[in-house]
Amino acid sequence: MSLNKCMIIGNLGRDPEMRYTPSGQAVTQFTVATNRNYRDQQGEWQKETEWFRIVVWGQQAERVAENLRKGNKVYIEGRIQTRQWEDQSGQKRYTTELIANQVTSLERRERDEGDAPMPEDGRSPAVAQPAAARPSPASSGEDYDDLPF
Repeated sequence: MSLNKCMIIGNLGRDPEMRYTPSGQAVTQFTVATNRNYRDQQGEWQKETEWFRIVVWGQQAERVAENLRKGNKVYIEGRIQTRQWEDQSGQKRYTTELIANQVTSLERRERDEGDAPMPEDGRSPAVAQPAAARPSPASSGEDYDDLPF
């Protein structure tokens, strides 16, 4: 048995960037920073930031691109994937990404008088819906080497 599951809470490092594959499927990429505070050997508090590359597919990718902005706090759940490709000089390159199957905004939303109430679970209705099962680039047979990330 094996398990590849990652859950993070952090802040967007930049606005999401959405593109479409040649077959028309939406894919959105952004980065999320998580922070960890700890005491060093001298007893001084230190802050450590870890950056994650996030990839979201399908309809959820479109919702994320519409509703999230740099600095927003989010909860993300998905799996870790490492991709390999060769650059123009033939050098092998690698990147590790969190392929999200759930993206939930943790931002408080200002309600207008006409807005529907927030769901009881507190998740933003525009972003919180789990993505339907969708093929990963490796299993769908599509070639994503032309994506610049």
